[in-house]
Formats: sequence, C-alpha cells, structure tokens
Amino acid sequence: MLDGITNSSVINILGQGLQAANLRHEVISNNIANVNTPNFKKSDVVFENLLAKELSTDSNTLKMTRTHDNHLPVSVSPELVSPVVEQDTTTTMRTDNNNVDIDIEMATLAKNNIYYNAMAREVGAYLTKIKTVIKG
Repeated sequence: MLDGITNSSVINILGQGLQAANLRHEVISNNIANVNTPNFKKSDVVFENLLAKELSTDSNTLKMTRTHDNHLPVSVSPELVSPVVEQDTTTTMRTDNNNVDIDIEMATLAKNNIYYNAMAREVGAYLTKIKTVIKG
C-alpha cells in the first residue's frame, strides 16, 4: 500500500521535474564555465514542453490506461518523460564562434533556481497531505 502512495503519478512527475531542474543547473553551469572558450556552443535542457505534450489530451481520442502491472504498456506515460539536452549550434555571439551570453545564462540560472524550489515545495506539500490523511 505504501508503494502505491510513493509511486503515484504526482510524485513521479514532480520527481522528474526536480531531476530536469538539476540537469538544467549542471548544463547552465557548464555554459557559464565556458563563456570564454572559443567555438563553444551552449546547451539547454528541454523537459517542460515534452511533459506538456505527453500530458495533453485530445478530446477526439480515447486514452487507454494500464490497470495491471502485467499488462503491456499502451504508450509512453508521463512518468517516463526524460529531460533532453540540446546544443544550440545555430547562433554565434562573438567573433570566436562562442554563443554564450553570460547575462542570459545568469537569468536562466535564477529562473531555474526558483523552478527547483517550487517543485521541492510541491513535493513537500503533497507528502504533508498524505501524512495528514494517514493520521486521520
């Protein structure tokens, strides 16, 4: 029973969001560290759009769900959406072919920090609700 609570889709999606934010922090830190490296091309993490696409429902289609672990999977579930690191090779900021803008990277880092903290707060709030239900 406890496994059903801790493996809920809410916890899984929030966990994926935290992992994506962590990966994004590493990628942004790498971009910042290479701001003066000639020919360096910045990278970014794509996750939210992939998750939104997976979670969106089309009113004209019937979504199937797995009702038992032994059933074959119907499609990719939101719990299996993983963040993807993409490199931007289409732009150049300077004459040395580096495309890292330190101001944009620092702003993105601050935004990612807020995003991570919000996700962590949501996980805590969800677990507090579960704790309240269990206590009665």
